Amino acid sequence: MARPNVRVAAVQALLPVVSQQDSLSTTLPKHLDNVPDQDRGLLQELCFGTLRWLTQLEGVRNQLLEKPFKAKDRDIDLLLLVGLYQLHYMRIPAHAAINETVQGAVDIKKQWAKGVLNGCLRRFQREGEQLLAELERSDAARLAHPNWLLNHLKEDWPEQWQQIAQANNLHPPMTLRVSHSKANRDEYLNQLKAAQIDANACDYSLDGIQLDKALDVTSLPGFADGVISVQDEAAQLSVQLLQLEPGQRVLDACCAPGGKTAHILERMPDASVVAVDSEARRLQRVEENFERLGLNAELHCSDVTDLDNWWDGQLFDRILLDAPCSATGVIRRHPDIKWLRRKADIPALAELQQSMLQLLWKTLKPGGILVYATCSVLSMENSGNIQQFLSASDARLIGPRAVPFGHGTDFGQQLLPQPQGHDGFFYAVLQKPAEQQ
Repeated sequence: MARPNVRVAAVQALLPVVSQQDSLSTTLPKHLDNVPDQDRGLLQELCFGTLRWLTQLEGVRNQLLEKPFKAKDRDIDLLLLVGLYQLHYMRIPAHAAINETVQGAVDIKKQWAKGVLNGCLRRFQREGEQLLAELERSDAARLAHPNWLLNHLKEDWPEQWQQIAQANNLHPPMTLRVSHSKANRDEYLNQLKAAQIDANACDYSLDGIQLDKALDVTSLPGFADGVISVQDEAAQLSVQLLQLEPGQRVLDACCAPGGKTAHILERMPDASVVAVDSEARRLQRVEENFERLGLNAELHCSDVTDLDNWWDGQLFDRILLDAPCSATGVIRRHPDIKWLRRKADIPALAELQQSMLQLLWKTLKPGGILVYATCSVLSMENSGNIQQFLSASDARLIGPRAVPFGHGTDFGQQLLPQPQGHDGFFYAVLQKPAEQQ
């Protein structure tokens, strides 16, 4: 049986993404299963890298082609972009990158495209620097972000917008969370050192460790026994902000894939945790993670706003609302976000977040704390939402304040993606007034 062409597999995984039909996390797995193990890393890199630099690659392509490909030949168009990504960003020998990409046209039964692909890729070999220099005048091409998103960043972060975009185009670090109930972080760092794995304690998370180099997590000490999990440092901060106390009843709304739920139980094993998520497939991942970690929570597959479907009427001491959002703070992990999101999505998401805040506030005990979180860097979803909620409720903003991470706003704390550190995240800690005696 002939070995699958990895470039063609990349195109097949990318097609539904660029047509805004599906996410890469949905389309890629089945193609990974169809290539040999030694090609899986290459396939992932081709998909993630092409999406990461799509606007820039399209800018180069536009200079190379005399006329654009027809809509029915979007596969050939993507094949060219995959080829350009290899030549500019990867260490694959140029002849191999070109030959395999051109062969892709044969494999998808469009032999007529061989000459076009070969001519474009060889011209880029000769004139690449000049072609790329032509793109410097366009922020969208230079920073590989859609214009609508750059405009949002400029408005919200006039001094940091370029650094945010640049950080979005980098590979993220690999960060671990050490289970507080099973190990001491310093002890685990010593285990890594003994295994000759370079790592350092995170700056802000009490349970976080950042590896100098990404590794197969299953090869790390204690993974099978639930000692560690993979979770970005910014996401780990939610549990510190909840200010948990023994025996509390805690709600994790929108819980999948379950990292924060697990962290709550690792920090406070006797907590009574209710976790809700609307997607059965994602909730199954929560169950699988809990099985490895040896944890239990009351799981509900439901729209969290449909209280009658999952809530028993008992109020919560603590609520973590990690709200559905634009995910503009985790683009480096999910570069397809740049192409799946649209400008009109942001106000719609902010409206959904506001309705969740207002509804879940009813389920919080007097004196209780709700932590509002998003993995967004856009103020409409973050500080703007909290400002609106405070003006329409009895909530009191109690944090984060005087904390060492992120950028303080009047209505919460914003972390921006860091090149060698955490993702972009927003937090606001809200307290309901205690009942009057």
